[in-house]
Amino acid sequence: MVTSEGGRMPLLEHFRELRKRVVRAAVAILVGAGFGWVLYPQVVNALAKPICDLHRSRLTGLGNCGSLYINGVLGPLNLQVTVALILGVIFSAPLWLYQFWAFVAPGLHKREKKYSILFIGIASPFFFGGAYLGYRILPLAVKALLGFTPSSLNNLVRFDDYLNFVLRLILVFGGAFELPVILVALNMAGVLSGRAILKPWRLAIFGIAFFTAAFSPTGDPVTMSLLAVPLIALYFGAGAIAMLNDSRRRKR
Repeated sequence: MVTSEGGRMPLLEHFRELRKRVVRAAVAILVGAGFGWVLYPQVVNALAKPICDLHRSRLTGLGNCGSLYINGVLGPLNLQVTVALILGVIFSAPLWLYQFWAFVAPGLHKREKKYSILFIGIASPFFFGGAYLGYRILPLAVKALLGFTPSSLNNLVRFDDYLNFVLRLILVFGGAFELPVILVALNMAGVLSGRAILKPWRLAIFGIAFFTAAFSPTGDPVTMSLLAVPLIALYFGAGAIAMLNDSRRRKR
């Protein structure tokens, strides 16, 4: 890595470094997408189970999964490529997160670097935990939404639209579970105190309720409650950890 006088990197070198990190992250995602391409049948079966069992439908030949369909001649190929790329992003998350940190780290102080590594190490389990919760409540959300279909009508679900719905649900839950990690990280960095986190608790609860109502892809009370209640608990948990950290900091 070329640096100018004083240890600073020229602007052109910043762009070269960014290009190198982006290329490495893209290669990691493509390698992960290769594994996603192989696992595509199992993933599609798992995602389709809230509506129907594709494996059982093929074995029995009853065609009880007619409500799910793929549109167009290129639809199956486009769907497999999309699922493979999504799985590639998930599988290679530690690698592209590291590339992002490696690009940012040279501009941080030693203490900030330590907190950055800690943040990446803790943020990933919280994200996957929220995503897993979103996947687990997927059958409840699908059942609640399809329950509005009149008995005299059939609900034909395009799998591309259904996949977008599933991804929105999983990503909203995964991203929302990053709230306590961000609050604790800001506290450890000395930006936000525990008192400042917990003092506006009424406003925080209202904000969480508004977030779940605005960004929940289903809009039904069950799904919003299953997202809001854990978020409120994680908010108070993060505030408690921040208060303990402030107390330890004052004693030192």
